Amino acid sequence: MGSRHRSVPAVPLGREALISRTVLSAHCATALAYWAASTPRASAHLEPTSSQRSHSGSHRQAVGRGLGVGPRRGLLQEEVVMPCASDSDSGSVDLQLGNLEDIKKQPSSLELTDSDITEIPGLPRESLTDTSRHLTHQGPLSEVVAEQLIQSIQEFFNGELKSELEKLTALRSLSSLSQTLPSDETTESFIHSHIADIVHLLSTLVEEEPRQSLFSPVLQEVFITITDFSYQDVYLLFGSEDRADLFSLVTKSVIALPSIKILTHPQKIMPGGSYNSQCLYRQTFQAFVEMLQSLVIKDRHLENLDIIFKHMDPWLQSDKDHERERATTSMTQVLKCLFKHLSLQLPLRFQRLGRVVALMALLCGDPLKEVAEEAAEGTHYLLHITLKLKCITYDKKNRQSLKRAMKKCRELLELYNIKQFYSCPFRIAQVFEVFLNSNELYQFVMATLDGLKNLKHPHTQRSAGELLIALVKTAQSRFEKVPEIMGVICALLSTISQPKVRQQITNIVSLFLSRPKYTDTVIDHLLCHPVPYDRHLAELWRTLEVELPKTTWILWRLLRKLQKCHDSGTQEKMAYVAVAVTDALYEVFVGNRLRAATFRLFPQLLMTLLVQVHHTIGLTMSDVAIPSGLYPEQEVSSEVTPLCFAIQATKTLLLRTFCWQEFNIMEKNKGWTLLEGKDCHLQGVSLLANALLERNHLLAHKVMYLLVPFLNRGNDKHKLTSAGFFVELLQSPVARRFPSIYCVARLKDWLLLENNPFKILALRGLCYLTRQGEMREDIKSLLPCILDLLYESDEKIVLLAIQILLQFVRTMDFTTLTTMMRTLFSLFGDVRPDVHRFSMILFGASIKSVKYTDKKGVESQVLDSLVPLLLYSQDENDAIAAESRQVLTICARFLKWKLPQAVYCKAPWFINPSDVATICKFFGKKCKGKVDILAQTLMFSKNAKLPIRRAAVLFVGLLSRYVDHSELGTKGTDWIEDDLKKLLHDPEPSLRIVASQALFRIQKAVAEPHSRQTLYGLRKLTGCLPI
Repeated sequence: MGSRHRSVPAVPLGREALISRTVLSAHCATALAYWAASTPRASAHLEPTSSQRSHSGSHRQAVGRGLGVGPRRGLLQEEVVMPCASDSDSGSVDLQLGNLEDIKKQPSSLELTDSDITEIPGLPRESLTDTSRHLTHQGPLSEVVAEQLIQSIQEFFNGELKSELEKLTALRSLSSLSQTLPSDETTESFIHSHIADIVHLLSTLVEEEPRQSLFSPVLQEVFITITDFSYQDVYLLFGSEDRADLFSLVTKSVIALPSIKILTHPQKIMPGGSYNSQCLYRQTFQAFVEMLQSLVIKDRHLENLDIIFKHMDPWLQSDKDHERERATTSMTQVLKCLFKHLSLQLPLRFQRLGRVVALMALLCGDPLKEVAEEAAEGTHYLLHITLKLKCITYDKKNRQSLKRAMKKCRELLELYNIKQFYSCPFRIAQVFEVFLNSNELYQFVMATLDGLKNLKHPHTQRSAGELLIALVKTAQSRFEKVPEIMGVICALLSTISQPKVRQQITNIVSLFLSRPKYTDTVIDHLLCHPVPYDRHLAELWRTLEVELPKTTWILWRLLRKLQKCHDSGTQEKMAYVAVAVTDALYEVFVGNRLRAATFRLFPQLLMTLLVQVHHTIGLTMSDVAIPSGLYPEQEVSSEVTPLCFAIQATKTLLLRTFCWQEFNIMEKNKGWTLLEGKDCHLQGVSLLANALLERNHLLAHKVMYLLVPFLNRGNDKHKLTSAGFFVELLQSPVARRFPSIYCVARLKDWLLLENNPFKILALRGLCYLTRQGEMREDIKSLLPCILDLLYESDEKIVLLAIQILLQFVRTMDFTTLTTMMRTLFSLFGDVRPDVHRFSMILFGASIKSVKYTDKKGVESQVLDSLVPLLLYSQDENDAIAAESRQVLTICARFLKWKLPQAVYCKAPWFINPSDVATICKFFGKKCKGKVDILAQTLMFSKNAKLPIRRAAVLFVGLLSRYVDHSELGTKGTDWIEDDLKKLLHDPEPSLRIVASQALFRIQKAVAEPHSRQTLYGLRKLTGCLPI
């Protein structure tokens, strides 16, 4: 590191020259003189040694504590050395560089002893025994002198110290009195009972000193006084709130001083001559550092080190270079002193090891060279302390793990050049990490994250990022409190503008996500943010950097969060995590960093998102269970809905997996609108499934195989959407490979549900499967169940049932066939046009399917259908009319009749009554029981459709002339006339006219037999008369 001596010429101290023995009382002067000759004090170096603390007193001559006495006044007349380790120091890092190769060559042992620690490359080989010395004195102060000192100190407590002379006198009196502690019980009792007064006095003196300048040795004397008490095991900076405040105060009084350039310019002229502020600053700082060292010399439990670091922590992170340098130098010297006098005992109370390591590592990469060098030296000592600490505290049960850690540390240090090692934060992280427990790792991370907040020093930000990445990579899964870490990271996103640092943060999150132990924890925290995500969090999702093998795991865990929401039962409100995951998936798809995983999980992603679309239809954000406090200052926009997140994620998924044609089909056919509709969602699902099957059959087949187990999970909406997609994919030839239990059996279960959408999907699936020859026999067993569906009120169910029955009508047994024909006959005239038409089609197909031997069994049903078919040939719906004529032809062939050509005339009957007369004449000849035909026809006079009513009335009137008169006479015609008379009041004129004509014909048909009988009698009578 180069020479560490920084000396300046000495100049006389003006204020010190003002102090003389004559000012003080005789007893004070005598005490101080005695103290000056007996108390050890370090001067040339910060590290107290045996010679510096011995009674012989070369140290006392260097410090010069007497009032007007040579040793005390000569303080600034000697060369002053900066508190830095020299190249010749046995603890120097540079010293070890020369011995590094020799150390590496030596065999390494895994025994956990001090000798093992020194085998670590770069660590010194000196003894780790406690080197602290006890103070020795020529003799104790007399009781009279001690009492006089106590009396004067009490006066200082009660009075007000105005002049610098009084302040210095008070401080030196306290120091003198502290030297009697080991042997004088009276003094010991006085000091311990007046600790609060001493602390108050010192605090007052420090507070009265100017903050922006240094012209008085008072601060220096305060530090020396505290040091003297510390050597006597009286710690004025520990133990109570007022002592802690004093510690903060004295620390700030030195660290927060302006830079040395400001302090030394201009020089202040004192009455005694020129005053060297630089020299005074250095001595004051040296006294401050020695004060800190005095606190750790006997710190066997590291409790004092923990408190020291607590107070130095904010200064080590200061934005001001001179403050950061002072804090780093102080901390390094403390670590060096502790390292030299290391003698640890359980229990250890050092609670901030992880944070210390992190801050020192960051400082090793500080842009200020002086800070980096000091931090490197401090880190060197800290590594040795850490090794010793871990050897003492390790659990005997984990002996092997500690051995492995030691071995790993050794291997890492052997890989690096020591100078490069201490100047590279991420390598420091690798070495220290093996010894840090989970709580210390957390401290390390949090301290490093604080470094990311250092906006004034971009270099520190980058170093912090590298340090974190190295630590997370190395520590694997030993972290705790990951949610707290993620919270700090997310809070930092909006404050960091450097692209490189932002990417480092993303990499850190990615590393945590990649560890299976933390994946769910990190995802849960990232999801607990307002949606839509702000640009910072959106950028984080989009720029995740994950190793290829881990991408699928991360995307799968994110997907499972959403699927679990669908698995739960009916809830009053949708879980917020469902909406958050959907938005997160959208951002991941946009970023396209997890492309391979997206393709691999495409079936699961697509189906889960479609299910989410179904769940969010008609919902607003008020229907979502938003965690309290998530939107503290703003209300959720009404334009933001759970549905919009699900739709945009689904669209982006298709685009990122190159399903552009499928996307285009959905857009052209308004598929996205269908998906969003409450009543047409399944249509949108079917459209997308067909588009995928048509354009990308490989992906479609993957989805099909996924859906086999997928259909068994989730709630009704989950199952319904899955079923809708699955059914459409049954069109694929791949479906024939599925065992019946996965298709037909499942479709049968759906048929038996009291749920019309599931029945529709089941019937649609059966329609597709009937095209697969292998499935026909299994489906045929379901025909009785399907026949029952012809009575359903849902038109789609009936039509699909008819389509399936059409496929099996040729192979039906006679009983099933006749049952079906009766059911179909009841559907003639159904108000649902398609049901009406397809029932006639299936009826005609049924007649064709009747075997020759079974014709007699269905002949009556065929005859009964003739009149309805004939009348429906006049339906206003052309398709129904045409189909009626077609089925009528089939019936005629079955009966071996040849219908008159008038039957096929498309013109309305009332326009050409002659055609109707021809038809009635044909039926009059072919049919028996014409009164029953009249009754059947008359029922259609009440039909809702005018053409049917009109045709029925016209047919009744014209057919009546072919009715057997005896039959009419038996059954009467009153019931016919009553119905026709009601029609005379119908609002439709054409119907009234046709009804009046029919009524006339009926009455005429009744009257004709009587008139004929009268005419016959007259003719007979006339024939008997003579001509």
